[in-house]
This record gives sequence, structure tokens and C-alpha cells, in this order.
Amino acid sequence: MAQESPKNSAAEIPVTTNGQLEDSREHSFNRDLKYSLPVGLGLSETKITPHGFDSAKEGVVEAGPFPSKGSSASPKSSVISPSSAAASRLAGQGCDLIIPTGGRAQQKSGPVVLADEVKNPAMEKLELVRRWSLNTYKCTRQIISEKLGRGSRTVDLELEAQIDILRDNKKKYENILRLAQTLSTQLFQMVHTQRQLGDAFADLSLKSLELHEEFGYNADTQKLLAKNGETLLGAINFFIASVNTLVNKTIEDTLLTVKQYESARIEYDAYRTDLEELNLGPRDANTLPKIEQSQQLFQVHKEKYDKMRNDVSIKLKFLEENKVKVLHNQLVLFHNAIAAYFAGNQKQLEQTLKQFHIKLKTPGADAPSWLEEQ
Repeated sequence: MAQESPKNSAAEIPVTTNGQLEDSREHSFNRDLKYSLPVGLGLSETKITPHGFDSAKEGVVEAGPFPSKGSSASPKSSVISPSSAAASRLAGQGCDLIIPTGGRAQQKSGPVVLADEVKNPAMEKLELVRRWSLNTYKCTRQIISEKLGRGSRTVDLELEAQIDILRDNKKKYENILRLAQTLSTQLFQMVHTQRQLGDAFADLSLKSLELHEEFGYNADTQKLLAKNGETLLGAINFFIASVNTLVNKTIEDTLLTVKQYESARIEYDAYRTDLEELNLGPRDANTLPKIEQSQQLFQVHKEKYDKMRNDVSIKLKFLEENKVKVLHNQLVLFHNAIAAYFAGNQKQLEQTLKQFHIKLKTPGADAPSWLEEQ
């Protein structure tokens, strides 16, 4: 029996340029294709036609002698069918085939999965920065134009007047609050001094027998004034807390909404001006998409502006009702307390605090007794 020559066995081991084994699928495919060709026809003389696999010439290989370099002779071609081994390897590698653009070849060996375009977070952030920069530029240009008197501005006369009155009232209420805090501090120092003076008179009343009654009268008077001063101090502090809540919370919250309204107004005017400039220009295939996009942006900011204007109107209405109610009660409390204190009417002063449900904190009331500590 004839044995296979060593030459043929060695020919089946593919080697790369540096002597290492080549395990790629492409080399195995070329090796099987080489064995499928007739004797006398070299692998260098074959070529695969660019026909699609779905056409009638699927798997057709054209072979023929290629002209040498510089030769003008046309090559002779012959059509052969590949061997079963090559066909099986070709079918096994069908999922790895790369179809060039423009070809009609289709993949039939497996399901086709069309992956959605992956969103790049960096590109999304870049787009957000671009939109923010464009919006900031438009708003800055609108503000500068208004400052220079060149740009038009949307004005709601009634609403603007209410906002100006609110800001002016806030400044006046802050001044009242500051003066009331000063009065409270000074009254606290006076009450503290009167209490110390009453203690001193009481001590001298015990040690000076010849002036016992005189020192005793002054001690009682100063202690009574200190007690009434503490009652008045409680009323003033309650007045300060209520006005402070009104000014620094209620009014400040409304002014924050006003700032948002003004920002929406600037954006609305900026995109309105941009749309007007585009409408004044020529209308062609290049400008029509820009005009349509500008119209959409203008509509979005117009809706935002209308919403913020309604919010400001509603908050101003509720603020006015709340301000009248709060200030009415606090001004009545302040007047009655001051009048009763300087009239020396201790009963009326205490009745005023009860009317407004004000509880005074006596010195040391918060500290636990020695029994509770045990």
C-alpha cells in the first residue's frame, strides 16, 4: 500500500513568516479550497467572484491564469465548484462574513440582530452644555439690549406695580423689625438693671433700721417694674417673631417666585426677538427649518412665562391676605402692651398676653428642680 509522502504532510502545516503556527480560519479555508482545485491549477490563479450568496451563482469560483506584470493579455477563466469540505467550512463561517457596502449579499446562516445606537454619556453632557451656553448667550444679549435701550421688553403693568410695592414694603418691614429688636435688647438691659437695683434696696432695707421703710418701698417698686418689663418683653419678642416670619419667610418665598418669573420673562423675550429676526429675513430651504425650530422654542418659553405669571399673581394675592391678618393682630398686641406698661396697669398688661396666648418663660423655669435631678 502506498504511503503518503512526507512532503504532502508537511504541506498541511501552515507557517507564518516568523515560523509560528497559523490557526486562523482564513488559512484553513484557503487550504481546503486549494485541495478542491484540479491538478495543475495553482491557488494563486484563482479568484472569488463578488456575486451575492443569494444569487444563482452561489459559491462559484472563477479560476484562470492571471497575466504577469506588464502583460496585456486577458486572462482565461474557467468556472469550477468548490469541494464539499470547502463548502462546509464556508457555511460554518457564514456568520463571520463581512459584507461590503453596496453589495447584495445577505446572511442566511443565523438571525440578524440590529443593535440600537448606543448613547454616549459624554455626548449627552456636551449637548446639554451646548444648549445651556446657547440659552445663556440669548438671555445675556437680551439683558444687554434692554439696558442699552435697544431691545423690546414684555411688561405687565399691573403685575409689575404689585411687585414694586411688595419690595418697598419688605424694606419698610425690615426696618421696623430691626428697630423692634433694638428696643427688645434695650428693654432687656433695663429690666436686668431694675432687678439688680431692687435686690440692692431689699438688702439695705434689712441692714439699715432707720431707713427700713424707704428702702423697702423702692425695692418693691423696682421689682414690680422688672416684672412688668418682663411681661412687656415677652409681648415684644412675640411681635418680633411674627414679623420676622412674615418678612424673611412668607415675603421672601414670594420674591423667589418673582425672580423665577423675571427669568422666564427674559427667556421669553430673547426667543421672541430671535424669532422676529428670522421672520424678517429671507425664506428659503436653509432658513425654513431654523424658523420652525425657533417657533417651537418660542412656544415652549411662552407657556413657561404664562405659567410663572399666573403663579406670581396667585402668590401675591394670598400674601396680601396673610399680611393684613398677621400685621393686624401683631400691631394690636404691640399697642396694648406698650400702653399698659407705661400706664402702670399690670392687670391690663397680663390680660393682653392672655388674649394672644403668650406664655412667659420665668427665669430658671426650664431647669429641673433638685428633686427631679435626684
